[in-house]
Amino acid sequence: MGSRAKVLQLFKALHRTRKEVFSGDEKTLEAARQKINSEFRNHCNESSPEQISELIKLGSDIEIILRKTVIQGIHTKHDTIFLRPREDVLLDNVPFNVNPTKKTN
Repeated sequence: MGSRAKVLQLFKALHRTRKEVFSGDEKTLEAARQKINSEFRNHCNESSPEQISELIKLGSDIEIILRKTVIQGIHTKHDTIFLRPREDVLLDNVPFNVNPTKKTN
């Protein structure tokens, strides 16, 4: 796949992730949209294949971080925050064992 197609694919992935991660928060959705668009505009004249690959890698890493680590919190009362985790953020919960047993081979 050419670098132009990879850049376009990354651009779309970042916007899809933005919409999913910040759903319901219009102010943050707009700020994230402007940031994504301005970063792509700032680097639109980049011609070095190495630099383009590095920027694509950076953008991909940012998309993964947004998708897997950001949890949306909503103030419901003066001292209460309602968290809305997504499936990508939730991890399997392994029960804690106070008295672990040793494995024997």
